[in-house]
Amino acid sequence: MNSYDRLPDGEIKLRGTISEKFLDLGISSFKEACIYVRNQKYGYNSDYDDKMIFFKENKGTCTTKHGVIAALAEELEIPIYKYVGIYKFTEEISNGANNILRKYNIPYVPMIHCFLVYDDYQFDLTEGNNNGKKTSIDQFIHTQKVTPFISKKDEYFILKKVLRDKILASKVMKDIRERTLLKAREEAIKLLKKNIQG
Repeated sequence: MNSYDRLPDGEIKLRGTISEKFLDLGISSFKEACIYVRNQKYGYNSDYDDKMIFFKENKGTCTTKHGVIAALAEELEIPIYKYVGIYKFTEEISNGANNILRKYNIPYVPMIHCFLVYDDYQFDLTEGNNNGKKTSIDQFIHTQKVTPFISKKDEYFILKKVLRDKILASKVMKDIRERTLLKAREEAIKLLKKNIQG
């Protein structure tokens, strides 16, 4: 991922509910809003259908943190967009992953991560947060531009399509069933949550 120095900037003007919220917080520039979001606690939100949940709970995951910034960019007509990426979850990414890989006899767990894209640059506003990962995610099996507040259900549909079209068709996943990878994913999410609290 790229340095925040590469983030675009611009004055926040009242153009919608997200810009209004940042202005209420005393934040007047887009880059300042990005840094504010990055500095808020990493944590799983209680309601991913609520577009304001990041502000209500003063915390967020890659989903909600990048959602509010992509929505702010949309209101301000700044060309920075939210992307979802499918990546290979292994021990290199998070302590304890090897236990899951051994249990299911798989080389990696396909997982979803969200980030921002501006021009040729990529930004992760959860880097350096206590997010359960030991390193940033830079390599992806698949990336796709999405709406700022894409639903968890639609995110999951993207994952399922990539599983069928790319992952299960690969040599390393020969004879492995989709259900196996989805069960492993459930355990990987639990592991990340545990590593945040640990």
